[in-house]
Amino acid sequence: MLLNRLWIGLFSIAMIMGLVKLIFLGDLVVFKDIVDALFSSAKGAFEIALYLTGALCLWMGIMQIGEKGGAVQLLTKAFAPLFSKIFPDIPKNHPAQGSIMMNFSANMLGLDNAATPLGLKAMNQLQEINEDKDTASNAQIMFLVLNTSGLTIIPVSILAYRTGAGSISPSEVFLPILFTTFFASLIGLILVSIKQKINLFNRVVLTYIGSITLFIVGLLVWLTNQPDYIEPVSNIGGNILLFSVIILFIFLGVRKKVNVYECFIDGAKGGFDIAIKIVPYLVAILVAVAVFRASGAMELLFHGLKQVLIYIGVTATEFVDALPTAFMKPFSGSAARGMMLETFDVHGVDSFVGKMAATFQGSTETTFYVLAVYFGSVGIKKTRYAAGVGLLADLAGIIAAIFISYLFYDNL
Repeated sequence: MLLNRLWIGLFSIAMIMGLVKLIFLGDLVVFKDIVDALFSSAKGAFEIALYLTGALCLWMGIMQIGEKGGAVQLLTKAFAPLFSKIFPDIPKNHPAQGSIMMNFSANMLGLDNAATPLGLKAMNQLQEINEDKDTASNAQIMFLVLNTSGLTIIPVSILAYRTGAGSISPSEVFLPILFTTFFASLIGLILVSIKQKINLFNRVVLTYIGSITLFIVGLLVWLTNQPDYIEPVSNIGGNILLFSVIILFIFLGVRKKVNVYECFIDGAKGGFDIAIKIVPYLVAILVAVAVFRASGAMELLFHGLKQVLIYIGVTATEFVDALPTAFMKPFSGSAARGMMLETFDVHGVDSFVGKMAATFQGSTETTFYVLAVYFGSVGIKKTRYAAGVGLLADLAGIIAAIFISYLFYDNL
């Protein structure tokens, strides 16, 4: 329903803008520009999906090896003590604990297809211990908010899209997305903990959250004071870490006597299937965004925002060109992806704006979609403060993405 309204709205606004420019400004080529954008964007959408296929096959194959080798289970064991403290309402050894940790682990590894079924399973198990079946429980809200904040270790889809768009260094956004999603998740955790009166100063919680936060903040402060090291840390360090994860997955697969080659092939087949399935969705959203931009509506909207920022004293306004992705992300993942790809096409995938759009795309999950699917699956009608806190976590991710993007990309 949301995408339907968005699609109709973009075309309607484009038509209105076209008529205004034709009648009042005498722009005789505005509708030619819109029609040209219509067909060129449809062609571009298919080309993106075509180039995306190889990258998706690669990463889905690698992730399949990691999953079969037990990477998700290792993450689950590593974070089990933390989750027992931030989900105090879940009885000890309840199966929901395992499903929640498996869902988070799959999300952190970028295993979207595996994460959603695990998340739905966790939500159903949490509903079993929910006394008021129409109202979201504390545990369900904590689960949903942490899910929507989208903590990601390996942003598989973003790396694949940047590869498909011809980036010379697709993994350049790897560390910025990791930092951004961490801050979004941290803010979401803090806000929900305040509402639910969860003690974040517990020794176990402080050990996990405190140590990770100190490392992340310390690294960012060090990079701020040592700008010459930003490029090697972003490019060399990020690539080494990424390749190390691949080697670890292969090692885990070998240790479990998995046929690594066959496992990779099975996963790669899934990547090919995904690339084919997303073609209609890419065409639909990219066409709508293209006509919206060609009509001048997008330029008018964000030019106005730039002027407001300049008026209040903000001089660095380059990030405004990447904001369409950030604004759409809470509502629709595919719409935000379309905005990101449109930004790649207009500004360049390796431009400052292009890399910032990719960081926005990877900074959080699609909040309203996750809330609708997960709560809808168990019949929850009263979501309490879940949406509000989820959106605040999204806002924290957007703000963090802006600052981190200027730190990492503006110096490269």
